[in-house]
Amino acid sequence: MGHGNSIVLADANFPAEGLGPRCIRADGSDTTAILRAVLSVMPLDTYADDPAICMEVVGDPQLIPDAVADFQATIDAIGDAPSNIKSVERFAFYDLARSAFAVVQTGEKRLYGNIILTKGVIE
Repeated sequence: MGHGNSIVLADANFPAEGLGPRCIRADGSDTTAILRAVLSVMPLDTYADDPAICMEVVGDPQLIPDAVADFQATIDAIGDAPSNIKSVERFAFYDLARSAFAVVQTGEKRLYGNIILTKGVIE
C-alpha cells in the first residue's frame, strides 16, 4: 500500500470476497485486534479529510455501535494522528470499500464491526 491507499478491516458478515479488492482472511481475530496491529505500523493520512470511516447503522444513523466506539478508543489511544471516525451510509461504505487496496476479513461478530483506514506517510 502507498500513501493515500485505503484498507478495509471487516467483520464476519461483510461481503468481502465479492467487492473486488484482494481479501485477506483473519477469521480467528476480531476487528479491534486487527486495528491495533495495523495502527502499530501504519499511520493514518493527515491529508485526508476522513482517514477513518465506518458504516452508519441502518435506520438509526446517529447510533454508535459498540464496535465503532472501540475503534474510536483504539485510534485515540494508539493512532499516530488521532482522528474522529466518520460514518457513511451502508451502500456508500461498500462503494468506498470497492476501491480499497485490500479487505481484511476478521471473525468479528459484533454488527457494524467494519472500518476503512487511509494510509498516511511513513516517516
